[in-house]
Amino acid sequence: MPAAPVYNIDLQAFSQNPYPILAKMQTDAPVAYVPQLDGLVLTRRDDIDQWEKRTDIFSSEQPGGLMTRLMGKNMMRCDGESHQTQRRQLQPSVSPRTVGRLWKGAVQIAATEILQDLKPRRQADLCTDYAMLLSGEALRLITGLSNITAVEMDAYSQAMIDGISNYAGDPQTEGRCQQATARLDGAIDERLSAFAMSPPEEGSLEAASVIHVLERAGASLDQIRANVKLVISGGQNEPRDAIAGTIWALLSHPEQLALVRNGRASWYQVFNEYVRWMSPIGMSPRRIAKDANVAGIDIRTGDRAFFMFGVANRDPAHFDQPDEFQVTRDTRKHIAFGAGPHFCAGAFASRALVADVALPMIFERLDGLRLDPVEDVVFRGWAFRGPLKVKVLWS
Repeated sequence: MPAAPVYNIDLQAFSQNPYPILAKMQTDAPVAYVPQLDGLVLTRRDDIDQWEKRTDIFSSEQPGGLMTRLMGKNMMRCDGESHQTQRRQLQPSVSPRTVGRLWKGAVQIAATEILQDLKPRRQADLCTDYAMLLSGEALRLITGLSNITAVEMDAYSQAMIDGISNYAGDPQTEGRCQQATARLDGAIDERLSAFAMSPPEEGSLEAASVIHVLERAGASLDQIRANVKLVISGGQNEPRDAIAGTIWALLSHPEQLALVRNGRASWYQVFNEYVRWMSPIGMSPRRIAKDANVAGIDIRTGDRAFFMFGVANRDPAHFDQPDEFQVTRDTRKHIAFGAGPHFCAGAFASRALVADVALPMIFERLDGLRLDPVEDVVFRGWAFRGPLKVKVLWS
């Protein structure tokens, strides 16, 4: 069987808009070696859906990988029983029951306060003034890190996701990531000490927080630190970018917003279509643990691979007019949250934050919400993708 074809990319163009490049790969070389990433790239939805489940071949364990080295070995970088054990330890904090009973109402209060502050201003950058603040406040509650601000939460998360996608090896990017993880470790330790001195009341927000739930489940300090940082790195940027990006998508597609307003589409449909169309988490790396054949291509032990969720969600084999934003589309085949045992543990919390709180509340409370016609909206990123700013006005 043949080895993977070599496919060169322009990293700058790839960061600006990866979709045309990945779509061409999906057609011409669905399993290809990309020298600029030093890894195999898988782009077809069905290949990723099949092989992400085969952790014996595509292993999440990456001892020398960027995430493990910079953030610690979290459950995302474990397979088998170790992964399942850590996932079970975390689950009480992010289960649908906990989200519905505690987090949804608490986040609604935070959104109300943010929107009350915003309303008199009549203009804002949704990325920094709404999406970032709301995601950060939600994470302060869910993690139990009440000793850091929403702005700090976002800065630390951004530094970490920049660090773990720093395949070009920029030392300044890595340095910022290391500073952020050190500060988070200190904040986590501080909260653990506070909980030890004054245990949270059963049924309270603090009792359901990730830090307290993991500590009570018997997780080690290293595991608590690593998994809290994992929750932050995905739980801040993905909802933040989904909130700002989805509002932009609706405002720039008024016919789609009209479908929501007249009851022909739900906020959950809007959310699922946006994360299919503009996947905030665009890829997941894997280590090839043993030789195999994937789609007629031989892959070798020790190589690195990337599952490209973003372009898989635009696979024309499953989605008609995949580059179009259509809120009534059947999105059941999308894999924006993964497809195998590493399916995002926080997916339900993310959907609730965006679809139950962030989207309906801003459209209800800011009359005449519209894009600022002077400001263009620019997206960046391929591993993590979102708008840099979304300037809006309202009446």
